[in-house]
Amino acid sequence: MKKALVIFFGAFLITFGSMAQTQNQGDARVHVLGTYGLRWNNFGAGVGIEYFFAEHFAIMPSYIRNFPNVGTSSNFNADLRYYVSEGPSQLYFMAGYAQSWENSQPDGAGVRRSYNGANVGVGAYIRLVDWVGLSTEFKFQSTSPQEVGFRFGFAFPL
Repeated sequence: MKKALVIFFGAFLITFGSMAQTQNQGDARVHVLGTYGLRWNNFGAGVGIEYFFAEHFAIMPSYIRNFPNVGTSSNFNADLRYYVSEGPSQLYFMAGYAQSWENSQPDGAGVRRSYNGANVGVGAYIRLVDWVGLSTEFKFQSTSPQEVGFRFGFAFPL
């Protein structure tokens, strides 16, 4: 019985030790995202790639296609992330640049507007298994329509 407990405890330490990985310079993740804006109740979907250019620092450009009730809308973000924790659950603070495009006409005709601004927020990456993790974020975007919202999705380490 003692031998089985020692083997189990050793296996647990080896497994936990391999899960507590740090993000190193040169690492990258591909993100598949969904968004929800709290002010206008708009949903969106998109993709992004996160690249760690220094220890604890990453840049993440992403493109989101929003689905407003009328017209079309899309958004490009380039966010700088600073990770404050390591391991299977990683917390970060972010700030960045945002560019939005919208057309309020339902058939595509009309005036296409472009806005730029800034993002600030907080997020977390939670590793589910070695090849996928859960990506969550709460942020404020100063571009039109100036919305506070959630981003959620999956991240795939490269």
